[in-house]
Amino acid sequence: MRVLIVHNILWAHYKSLLFGRLAQQFGAEDTLLVIQLALTEGHRKGLGMPDATSVGYPFQVLHNGSLDELPLTQRISRLIKAAFAFRPDVVLLTGYYDPAQLLLGTLLKLRGCRVVLQNESTALDNPRTGWREQLKAAFIRRCDGIFCFGTRAADYMIQLGADPRRILVRNNAVVDNQLLAQTHAASLPQRQAQQTALGLKPRNLIYVGRLIDIKNLAALLNAFAAAHQTIPSDMADEWGLILLGEGDQKALLQAQAAQLGLAERVVFLPGCDWRDVPRYLALADVFVLPSLSEPWGLVVNEAMACGLPVLVSDRCGCAVDLVRDGQNGYTFAPDVPEQLPERLRQLLAASTDERDRMGRESVRLVAPFDPDRVGRAMYDALKQVSGR
Repeated sequence: MRVLIVHNILWAHYKSLLFGRLAQQFGAEDTLLVIQLALTEGHRKGLGMPDATSVGYPFQVLHNGSLDELPLTQRISRLIKAAFAFRPDVVLLTGYYDPAQLLLGTLLKLRGCRVVLQNESTALDNPRTGWREQLKAAFIRRCDGIFCFGTRAADYMIQLGADPRRILVRNNAVVDNQLLAQTHAASLPQRQAQQTALGLKPRNLIYVGRLIDIKNLAALLNAFAAAHQTIPSDMADEWGLILLGEGDQKALLQAQAAQLGLAERVVFLPGCDWRDVPRYLALADVFVLPSLSEPWGLVVNEAMACGLPVLVSDRCGCAVDLVRDGQNGYTFAPDVPEQLPERLRQLLAASTDERDRMGRESVRLVAPFDPDRVGRAMYDALKQVSGR
């Protein structure tokens, strides 16, 4: 079996992890190649360039720079040339939003190659109307298999006309659960000292991600202020909020926190490499993702792998698959203003034992979204589609 994967950039740590675990399943009779369209993207340049030596699978990069600098015509010609030279039995496309991948999938299909699509999107991400939806639907109906991040992504594919029997993997959203959990556990003995050094409260909510409007962080600050006032003062004194990340909303959020009287309770920390995220999660007791829109939300996987209760907007794709209300945390509707402060109040007022129980349930619920399990499921599905 000859499998070709097409991905936009080399630097996407969770995709690299998954492709590596998939590669481990390949036997002597199999061949895998991952074509990366470029090394990085414009908005990632400030984070440095990826380390190609750490990639655990065979790959080819078509442009040694930013994807934004590669004209569409060159992207198409280079991709088709490289793919045709490889002669795959199965191609896994990771983005139907890319005209180059759509064209390649169509041409390979005409040559007898099986086409599998990986989908992260849901019907809730953006308005879903017009000719783009019709084009996607026509392409999706021709696919031989589909890998989805979760239930909502699968539902969206079915809505566009996919045969449910061709949705072969439904838990494609993975992080390195084991490494995250190990790093988190190793950081816990330094928790109190680190909290003191960073000016944190003994107990903390934490958000990890970009500080941008769609993440709904202004509502989180308002909700934290409201919830803080509804619990006993001795309990309220223990709680703070960590916002870990950078973005164009940072100054506005800092001003809002001061206006709400939360300047000493809300701590802004700079963004960090994903490997360091569990060290900061070790300083917190509850993870919050309040986004207005989120195809999935892999940071929720990370928090759950580290054993934290989670509070997640129901506009996040992961909410359906990973969050059980009252078991490992809660979901809330961002368009119902009273829900977020009430859910926060419940978590702030819960006992330590109750939050610990929720954290253990998080670990259990995220276990199926494990790279080893999913890598094996992907290999079996590709083998099935190839007919070999």
